[in-house]
Amino acid sequence: MTSLRFGAATLGLLLAGSAAVAMPAAAQTAFTTLDRTAKAEVEFSSPERGKPVLAGSEVAVSGENFRPNQQVALLYGAAQLPGGSFTADAEGKIAGRIAVPANAVSGTHPILVVAQAPYYATVAELKVSPTIPLSGQTGYEVRQAHPVRGLYQSAYSAKTNAVFLTSAIGRPPVHQSELVKLDADSMKVLARATPGQAPERAGGAPRPAAARPANAAAAAAPQGPGVYAVYGVAVDDARGNVWVTNTRQNTVAVYRQSDLGLVKQFEPGAVGHPRDVAVDAPLGKAYVTAVGAPEVYVFDTAGLTANKAIPVKSAGRGKEFSGASLSLDQAAHKLYVVGLSTGEVAVIDTRTDAVEKVFAVPGIRSAIGVSHDPLTGRIFVVGQGSDNLVVLDGASGAVIADTPIGAGALNVVFDPVKRRAYVSNRGAGTIAVADADGKLVANLGPAPMANHVALGKGGVVYAVDKSAGALDADSDTVLRIRPR
Repeated sequence: MTSLRFGAATLGLLLAGSAAVAMPAAAQTAFTTLDRTAKAEVEFSSPERGKPVLAGSEVAVSGENFRPNQQVALLYGAAQLPGGSFTADAEGKIAGRIAVPANAVSGTHPILVVAQAPYYATVAELKVSPTIPLSGQTGYEVRQAHPVRGLYQSAYSAKTNAVFLTSAIGRPPVHQSELVKLDADSMKVLARATPGQAPERAGGAPRPAAARPANAAAAAAPQGPGVYAVYGVAVDDARGNVWVTNTRQNTVAVYRQSDLGLVKQFEPGAVGHPRDVAVDAPLGKAYVTAVGAPEVYVFDTAGLTANKAIPVKSAGRGKEFSGASLSLDQAAHKLYVVGLSTGEVAVIDTRTDAVEKVFAVPGIRSAIGVSHDPLTGRIFVVGQGSDNLVVLDGASGAVIADTPIGAGALNVVFDPVKRRAYVSNRGAGTIAVADADGKLVANLGPAPMANHVALGKGGVVYAVDKSAGALDADSDTVLRIRPR
């Protein structure tokens, strides 16, 4: 776990903005003029939108809800940051830039924000992401395809040797979305389908309490006219289908693998804000996570019906589990679910749909991606908020490795053939590769907005890169990564 001990002399932050003034040492007497209603807050970000804060880079400072003309200081521990003094403007806002030194330690640093006359203090978090150069690229053959804009996820079918891609562009109401089928070897488009029109208002028929989303209000919220945009994706090779999540309409849908014809569109409200889907084909079950809900939802892949919801209770006192990514060990019938809000991993037996274990993941923030090693049972978790890969012992939950892996680590998949874990780092714009012990062995790129990784055959990995938002309109890319 990254240490947060960082001396003021080492930190050496230098203000580059014009809103700074020196704060008098005795600006306020202790324990007087306390601001009991203050709601002021400060945020740090890269001046370049979508980029991480790195050692040696500038940081944009913005704050609001201060008192007009109030003096504000930024401190690290008991020491004020060099240049870290501001005077709020007439609207109670502060703005400027500071610089992170080249030797800054990566991690989330607590910065004390102190406002004077009246007195108020809060803590703002400044995350410095790891700087990891590209490496090991000669060990991999990387091919690219540009099948569609708005790429989100991919899934591989071993039965048909095809890759299925979801895409959606924009915020609700979404009008552009496609499900695309590629030949896994040539990357040639074999079929594509546009989802049907969605109703203007989402909100399905009432369901049993056990199957009702915890965020039912979101599931019933109004939606503008658009299409059933597709996001999460998984294959059912036993029945020749593809399952997708319709996140904006709070539901799921099923398409044929052969021609991408629609098999069934579930009614809006079936699952509140669904994210990922995984299919245990031998057992005839599809599992769906609902962001913001402490349940995993189960569907019958034969009857194409909603089955039940599996409650997942956080092991942390006063916390509520919220599922994000899924990883399925189909042979062992084990489903791994990462908890976005709690930094945990739940292990579900798909034969009984019982939660067997819930492990805390030390050192993780905004845990979002999960995978597993079917040979050893190890669990791989990545944190978007902590830029790291944590490897857990699958039996005890003990930490085997905690590796800085890249800014905005979003998704991970483990290849049991080559014994490698692939991580899509959306902030860093890379696909990092680690061994089974969590040691970084390669860092591939550039992939400016790497969003998702999926395992194919023989150690091949498919990575989705949403670069259209960062580069140009035609640059959304699927990378076919094959170890040499």
